[in-house]
Order: sequence, then C-alpha cells, then structure tokens
Amino acid sequence: MSDTTLTHARAETASGSPRRAFAWKGWIGLILPVILAIGLEWGVRAGWLEGRFTPPPSKIAGTLGELFASGEWFRHALATGWRVAIGFVFGAGAGIVLGTLSGAVPMIRRLIDPTIQALRAVPSIAWVPLFILWFGIFETSKITLIAVGVFFPVYLGVLGAVLSIDRKVIEVGRVFRLSKLETGRRILLPATLPALVTSLRAGLGLGWMFVVAAEIMGASEGLGFLLVDGQQVGRSDLIVSAILSFAFLGFLTDALLAAATRPYLRWRDDLSTAEKA
Repeated sequence: MSDTTLTHARAETASGSPRRAFAWKGWIGLILPVILAIGLEWGVRAGWLEGRFTPPPSKIAGTLGELFASGEWFRHALATGWRVAIGFVFGAGAGIVLGTLSGAVPMIRRLIDPTIQALRAVPSIAWVPLFILWFGIFETSKITLIAVGVFFPVYLGVLGAVLSIDRKVIEVGRVFRLSKLETGRRILLPATLPALVTSLRAGLGLGWMFVVAAEIMGASEGLGFLLVDGQQVGRSDLIVSAILSFAFLGFLTDALLAAATRPYLRWRDDLSTAEKA
C-alpha cells in the first residue's frame, strides 16, 4: 500500500470515528427506557404486577395506536401544544424583561424582587380557583396559568445572569467608549445568553407541567383532558399513554429549543461543548 493510500485511509478512519461515536451517544439514551419496558411487560405477563393498574407496554402501544388511527392524539396534542406555545411566549417575554430590569436597576430589584420571590413559592394548583374566578374556564385562564409557570424560572435565570456579569468587562466597554446599545449587544447579551437559554429550557419544562393543571380546569380537549378521562373511566392505559405523550412532546420541544439556540453558543469552550469537539 502506497503512502498516499495509507494517508487517505487514516483520514477516513479519523473522520468516521467521531461520527460513529456521536451516533452511539445518540442511541444510548434509549437503553434505560427499553429495559424498563421489557421488565414491565415481563412482570405483568408473569403475574407479578396487576395489569389493570400497571398496564404493560404492549397495551399502551395498542392504545396509542388507536389514538393515532382515529386522529384523536393529534387533536389533543395540538390543543395542548398550542396552549404551551402561547403561554411560553408571554411568560418568557415577561420574565426576560422584568429579569433584565431587576438585575440592571437596583431600585427596581428592591421594589419587585421580594414580591416575585414570594409568589414563586405558590403551588400551581393554588392559582386555578383564582384564575377561574377572574378569567372563566376558557382559554385565557389556561394560558395565563401556563405563562405564570414559565415566568418564574426565566425571571430568576435572567436576573442571576445579569447580576453575575463581571464589572471589569463592563469597564472595558467604557474604555472603548461603546454606546449603551453596543455594550448590551457586544458584552451583556453574550454574557447572559447561556443562562438565558438554560432558563428558557427550564421555563418550557414547567410550561408542560402547568398545562396539566390548566387543562384540569375544564378543557374538552388536550392531553390533560385525556388524563382526566382515563381516570374517570378507570383506564390506566389511557392515563399512561397521556403521560408518555407529555414526556415525548416535552422532550421534543426542549430538543428543538436547544437546537435553535445552539448556533448562538458556539463560542463557548466548556464542558457542554467538550463532547462535540
């Protein structure tokens, strides 16, 4: 074998190895769910678990197949996803604005932060009666509840990011006589962006949690409605199917948000980027 051929072979091996490693890392996350599903199926078939209350994966797959075939799953998933999307936009927007103002202006922080921190401890279900009284049982109350759930982690993340900015970096901007707009764009935004993305992902996760409480208010469609319906008719397979649907959609939207923001974080050199290097 010539030196040129050997060099090309080594190059192909070096370039192909990371791809194979990346593919393996992508699939490794399925190992635990598959093991749990096999164990659950085996436990029900062996009689160790009561299939009525702990439905085996085969029955859950059949229920999901029926929901897909009838189009019900898409109708309920679309209704829930729309509520989460609208609530996320309003909640995240308010969290970014108030978090930035509270972090940048001490007077505003002293004015609003104690109240927000106190309200942050209120359970989601405690807001339900008040929002029904204020907005009724229709979409406004549901979206408001989801927005409240999204708001708190986004506000807290943005506030912490702004307060953690190194003052020396801001002084460098002043030395170079950057305007306030340039300082925000070239210094403050890159410094807070990683924490902002993390807080947005946390807020999105809470949005999916709060939508369950929102749809218990009296929704006629949505994955939360499927949960209540399954509980009322005593169908544990329908309940678990709705739970798995929440898990899938929550994972999918989180992955999409992470992928959409990844190009803006390529400049980082930390543990989050070490595996991809």
